[in-house]
Amino acid sequence: MRERQSGMPSMRQEADALGPISVPFEALYGAQTARAIANFPISGTTISQFSSLLVALAQIKTAAARANAKLAALPKEKAAIIERVCGEIIAGQHRQHFPVDVFQGGAGTSTNMNMNEVIANRGLELMGHPCGNYRHLHPNDDVNRSQSTNDVYPTAIRIALMSDLPLLMASLLDLAGAFETKGKAFADIAKLGRTELQDAVPMRLGDEMRAYGVTLREDVDRLQATVGMLAEINIGGTAIGTGVAAPARYRDAVFAELFALTGLPLKPAADLMEASWDAGVFVHLSGVLKRVATKLSKIANDLRLLSSGPRGGFGELRLPAVQPGSSIMPGKVNPVICEMVNQVAFHVIGADVTISFAAEAGQLQLNAFEPIMAFELLQSIALLRNAAEVFRARCIDGLEADADRCRRNLEASTANFAELVPVIGYERASTLAKDMLASGKTWAEVFPEPDAPDRS
Repeated sequence: MRERQSGMPSMRQEADALGPISVPFEALYGAQTARAIANFPISGTTISQFSSLLVALAQIKTAAARANAKLAALPKEKAAIIERVCGEIIAGQHRQHFPVDVFQGGAGTSTNMNMNEVIANRGLELMGHPCGNYRHLHPNDDVNRSQSTNDVYPTAIRIALMSDLPLLMASLLDLAGAFETKGKAFADIAKLGRTELQDAVPMRLGDEMRAYGVTLREDVDRLQATVGMLAEINIGGTAIGTGVAAPARYRDAVFAELFALTGLPLKPAADLMEASWDAGVFVHLSGVLKRVATKLSKIANDLRLLSSGPRGGFGELRLPAVQPGSSIMPGKVNPVICEMVNQVAFHVIGADVTISFAAEAGQLQLNAFEPIMAFELLQSIALLRNAAEVFRARCIDGLEADADRCRRNLEASTANFAELVPVIGYERASTLAKDMLASGKTWAEVFPEPDAPDRS
């Protein structure tokens, strides 16, 4: 990073269409980013924290520079500098120069200009010119040539999501595998199945665990299908899908370069004008993420119930003890990992509401609220991925069964009478079940071996 020499001013002066503005001397960003910093001191969460989005933007800028150079719309020397800087950003450099808050007006213009200015100023450094001397490399005329925020930003969001989703899917598959492993380990443990929190029918603990794995694999399939929907991009449409200010062959050229750069199964939007404002894929993805969150929370709820006690509750499972549960109650250990999963789920479900409102609020040829959709989706993916990994490593892998407690709970219940219905009829079985509850007897006392019905 550039270092200010002793005695030099701490700020440099730049200007944009609104006039002059001071920019920190060390900053690679410029005037429009400085205005965004002043305008949006909202959450403290900046775009620098979303690496996949910055990488996607840098890939788009690289593809645009290559396409413009091939079409003689940009000197090859400038295109080479832009590509070099983008390579540095893709490699993880210059993250501190992306300070724009995720809550921003302008449909992502502040994010796009932050990228344009960093590329321009870092390029000027490489060319031997001071930052802000844009006549040699301009953030709009050169870095943003043939582009608009309205085709760059939504394309970057889609690419970022396509890059992050496989990581979430891998974590969910690992978690599903952990449940399936427990399913095999607990395959021979008979237990009480419950509906509406009441004793229902006999079941196997292994089947209960296996079902959790199955439902998570179903969600991975839904996420994989959504990746294909995200692949349709509107790059080359510029402001509203008409391709204004871009060369005639630019759309095909930039798409080909971006396809090669990302290695993703991208495809051009069928209708650029529709693609410029349609946020339907973000709503759909949010719904799938909500589905994942809802299922994870349900599973966490089940585990909290099944491990409740340990003496005064169900007590059929033993969760790993990861921290003391109380500052005043000795020996208490809480299901904190499950509770964390619940809270992540609550957050993702709330994010789905935000995304729905943001998509609905778009007007005419543009949706101005894509920044909040991008933030909520990228954050939800990261939260769910982290939660799934911790859930597996610090809870499911160490999960234990209390086989004796499972057996006692089953024998103390009326669940076994369901198997008698085909033999003696519902009315007779119901009478026997009521008698058993009234007498306080267990199933084994009512049907001592070998008189007990076969439950194998």
